[in-house]
Amino acid sequence: MKPFYDLPKHERDDLVSTIYNDILSELKTGSTKKTRACFEDADTYIRKSAYLSIGRIYFGHKALQPKIIQLLDGLMGHYDFKVRQTAINAAGEIGKVDFKIVHHIFDTGLFDVHHSPRNAVIGSIKKMGEVNPKPVLVWAKKYLHHEDKEIRREICHGIELRGRKHPQDILPLLQELQHDKTARVRNTLVHVLGQIAYKKGCIETVVEHLKGWENKQLVTDALEEIIDVHHRYRNFSALTQDQARKYIEDHF
Repeated sequence: MKPFYDLPKHERDDLVSTIYNDILSELKTGSTKKTRACFEDADTYIRKSAYLSIGRIYFGHKALQPKIIQLLDGLMGHYDFKVRQTAINAAGEIGKVDFKIVHHIFDTGLFDVHHSPRNAVIGSIKKMGEVNPKPVLVWAKKYLHHEDKEIRREICHGIELRGRKHPQDILPLLQELQHDKTARVRNTLVHVLGQIAYKKGCIETVVEHLKGWENKQLVTDALEEIIDVHHRYRNFSALTQDQARKYIEDHF
């Protein structure tokens, strides 16, 4: 088969419908052959169609919800990292609305031996946190001081997207990382502080919150990053770099 995006649009649409219908049919019959084939397909877009289909079926066919969770739980033990990655992404679609039912999948995926499922956890935290922040941020908070530095870094990165429009939601969590001594965690923290400060109304919230932080060197680095971000993202930022610099000089 040709790669997904080498197909004409009508063939892509037909393929997406076929994937949806195959997964729906197998959920009803108890088979998983075609579902697993989609979950382990080498084409990223086939796998994406599969996990988006799971999300649509979950909310469109409530009687199948227990079977879907059972399916994802089983696929989390699959030897192929692509299958585990796709199962996590499917759980992310569900978690946009019902995080409680799938949070255990992220607890498992966060510690996967392969980086792709772990990255799927981060991507899912981003998309779930954007639309269903309360339970996702409560879940994320329990990992902020985990002994594994990569877990701390990944959680810091994962909550970033919610902070781009609502920095006040994640700043208290970021503040808990201010004394982290691991360079990768610290660098990610500074990066995220920059990323949540360039949209309209956000620099004011971030700068005000940073006034209460104890680690002054980290705050200094974060303020420099915020000024730099306003240059790197100058086509998207609410303020120019000079305006951001002046705002910080006037208010910090």
